[in-house]
Amino acid sequence: MLQKFNPKNKDILVYINGKLYPREEAKVSVFDSVVQGGDAVWEGLRVYNRKIFCLDRHLQRLQNSAKAMDFKNVPSTAEIEQAVFETLEANKMYDGVHIRLTLTRGEKITSGMDPRLNQSGLTLIILPEWKMPVYPAEGVQLITASTRRNTPLCIDSKIHHNNLINNILAKIESNLAGADAAIMLDIYGFVAEVNGTNIFMVKNGQLLTPHADACLPGITRGIVIEIAHELNIPFTERNVSISEFHSADEAFMTGTMGEITSINKIDGRIIGDDSQNRPITTRIQGRFEERSNSEGTSF
Repeated sequence: MLQKFNPKNKDILVYINGKLYPREEAKVSVFDSVVQGGDAVWEGLRVYNRKIFCLDRHLQRLQNSAKAMDFKNVPSTAEIEQAVFETLEANKMYDGVHIRLTLTRGEKITSGMDPRLNQSGLTLIILPEWKMPVYPAEGVQLITASTRRNTPLCIDSKIHHNNLINNILAKIESNLAGADAAIMLDIYGFVAEVNGTNIFMVKNGQLLTPHADACLPGITRGIVIEIAHELNIPFTERNVSISEFHSADEAFMTGTMGEITSINKIDGRIIGDDSQNRPITTRIQGRFEERSNSEGTSF
């Protein structure tokens, strides 16, 4: 799975600290913390029918992550919302849009790790693109990566930070294996997540997903759990082994960029009976589509 360049994105306007720049002019300093050490937090947002889905949840997570990282003078929800709305209006983007929202610790006075070198305030970047869900509708094939997902003993997965090298290394493994993405295990050998998404499985009518210990508790993940309750689908959150996923009746990934994507194979094992009959996945996808097209923050 490789995303392709959308020519519609050639002339987008990108927001950086209060100003809109054409794509080719949208830059941050080489002294910015995101360049110096991946010292930033971020969110992915989706626009449906002139509404931003789950905007409040995403901004809450952004601000929580920034607080955990000890960022100073974090912009308010109202300030960020207004900047996002202005950026979308300037680009005339009202549907089929993905936004990469990034907040960095800002520019340093000189190279170095110490946050006290950041004396110019935070950097807010709003990058909107015309981008439909990135995974193929017919489903994906995964492999299990040897790269482990970070443990909370090292860094808390609930901080949605920009230092994604573990996930990138896992993605490289999937690329070399000819797969679409890679499942990452935690340090105990249980499934944590896919390199860029959360993961669910179905067995005997029961929906399962790993604890949000070594994985990010994703916004779409949370919506799927709500949908399971709405549709009276039995749901359990627990440690799940990779062998359980190998023998699953259904499996799917969740995330803002890809929404809900069926998984066809894991490590060469066909998931289910290969008939593409995914009744629970289909029900959840249908309800998610209803919610994403009707709920959200209007602008």
